[in-house]
Amino acid sequence: MSDIALDPIITGLRQGVVVPYLGPGVLDLCVPPCPVPTTPEALVERLTAKATVPFKIRRNLTAAAQYIENFKHRKTLHGLMHEAFQAQVAPTALHRALAALPRLPLIVDTWYDDATARALAERPNWGQVQGVSHADYRDVWVHYHAANGDAADETAAASWDTLLYKPLGAVRTGGSTLVSDSDYVEVLTEIDIQTPIPPRVQALRKGRCFLFLGCHFRNQLERSFARQIMKRSSEGPHWAFLPGELTKNERRFLDEQRITRLDLPLTALLHALSPAVSIATA
Repeated sequence: MSDIALDPIITGLRQGVVVPYLGPGVLDLCVPPCPVPTTPEALVERLTAKATVPFKIRRNLTAAAQYIENFKHRKTLHGLMHEAFQAQVAPTALHRALAALPRLPLIVDTWYDDATARALAERPNWGQVQGVSHADYRDVWVHYHAANGDAADETAAASWDTLLYKPLGAVRTGGSTLVSDSDYVEVLTEIDIQTPIPPRVQALRKGRCFLFLGCHFRNQLERSFARQIMKRSSEGPHWAFLPGELTKNERRFLDEQRITRLDLPLTALLHALSPAVSIATA
């Protein structure tokens, strides 16, 4: 696909009308290789290397996390997540290119690391909102944090030029994450009526398009979160960089949500956004 085909995406990003939606696959651009898990499969391997779980769920992240929570205590699960993500992840060239956009009202990051937050550190007025587990905080769905990590609130978020939304939480800064079966059950019972989605996110997505980067939609959780976060946004176009073979469920989801699939690597977007950066880091 030519650079011309990417022009509407690049223009939309620079005008602030396209929302970047990042999955863990963005960390594949790390140089040197990323020190933290970059897939659910890699994360569950880290967890089960430290805690014994039944063989039949050893490759199922949410089920393995639930077993650890039930039989080893939630504190153990917290400790294992912190250990898995204790290494600081330097922002990739793509993180930096997105953070350098002149207008960036909303960016969604659906993994547990802090690379996006670190990339945003040089922006003058930003903050983040993180999903929190009801196992940690019974009566709330999210916590707000200012750029320096201090606790904030929805009123403060309304004044930020850029809002980073971490729907699954984050190991650093907040420390609460959605990772076990029970974490997701709590959210999924309410997400269809949008209760767990922060009001500020709901306001910012209106009239905007979504650009999915480093994401897959192979399981119901991935599809449900993407569907509900982009709900009531623009009718399109939306795009997803998804090189390689897709599953039947992924193809159906893209059709259902009117997402145009781009069979391109993330480096194609990086080159279009910032040729000098992509050449320097190649």
